[in-house]
Amino acid sequence: MRRNPERRLALIDAAIEVLAKEGARGLTFRAVDAEAAVPPGTASNYFANRDDLFTQVGGRIYERLLPDEATMARGMEGVQDETRYTELMHELVERVSAFNSGYLALLELRLESTRRPELRAVLTKRIRQDIDDNIGYHAASGLPGDSTGVVLLYLTLNWLIVERLTLPDIFTEQEMRELVDAAVRRSMKA
Repeated sequence: MRRNPERRLALIDAAIEVLAKEGARGLTFRAVDAEAAVPPGTASNYFANRDDLFTQVGGRIYERLLPDEATMARGMEGVQDETRYTELMHELVERVSAFNSGYLALLELRLESTRRPELRAVLTKRIRQDIDDNIGYHAASGLPGDSTGVVLLYLTLNWLIVERLTLPDIFTEQEMRELVDAAVRRSMKA
């Protein structure tokens, strides 16, 4: 196995793009090499097999989906009320939707995890950590609502993002905004 960490990340990022464009069946070493614009055979030098590649991609997507520290710090500023909570959720939907290939690849990985136990373990651990981090952030921020509301928003906004990325004509941008607003309001009553 090769040990160039920058090349490995570039190959994993290329695999994310392949997953988003071609689906799980299209994720081959040859397709990753082509997407990364590296010589044929490069990906096979970095990953033991497709399972290894799927697992590596499963960990990397969340690294790229998470907000940076400056975004996290901005979220703690100002009055922590329903208006601020709603703003943060709109920012979240925009940030995640902006990495559309990553989110679409994550959907492919979720489906693939039903057949690959190692991938399922990686995604379960990573997504559970994300939920726990969101609950912890919420508690530390002083935002209204409770942990159940955070989980309900997580579930609601994830599907709203799926609709936005896969069937973008279902809801207008105004309807999307109104749905996020309503989701925040209703989650606070959980």
